Amino acid sequence: MIVPPSGLAHIVYRTRRFKEMLSWYTIVFNAKILHENPALAFLTFDNEHHRFAFADLDVIRPDTNDKDDRGMIGVDHVAYSYSSLRDLLENYTYLKQEGILPYWCVHHGVSASLYYADPDGNQMEFTVDAFPTKAEAYAYVHGPGMAENPVGVEYDPDDWLTKLRNGTPETELLKFDALGTVSPIRGQLMEGLDPKLS
Repeated sequence: MIVPPSGLAHIVYRTRRFKEMLSWYTIVFNAKILHENPALAFLTFDNEHHRFAFADLDVIRPDTNDKDDRGMIGVDHVAYSYSSLRDLLENYTYLKQEGILPYWCVHHGVSASLYYADPDGNQMEFTVDAFPTKAEAYAYVHGPGMAENPVGVEYDPDDWLTKLRNGTPETELLKFDALGTVSPIRGQLMEGLDPKLS
């Protein structure tokens, strides 16, 4: 049976007005920038580790322009949170039986996520926090771990669910190696950037 999300987590935007967008959202939502590098920024207005994220197309796609990016600027995806890793992975199994598969399975450090696209191509993230408290997740995004690997490492949800069903604690599966290999799918976000800037 399908497990509905427990809430709306965040929205990610693609933009060519990176600094203007950050300024606008900090003013309008009284948001704080928790992590920023040349390609990405993460903001929040409450105790959540991020409510908005922005991807700078001038950094990610420097050889294109607004005309080339028609359809790229705007919402990248909307994220929905789950209350447990078990809920996230059991939902994955149900959707898989219906022929609905994620296009990206990644542990971001702060969260473990499954990314899906609906029939129109709208992207969504189903996610669960990797930390037991919001304060720890908030500190991670604001700290050095996020700077070391802001994209994450991929994982196999079938493998994780098997381990979970065989008694591996969720906390063990959700441990993150920030120095692990950056995900090859979205790792291009960081290509060519000075690691000290990320």
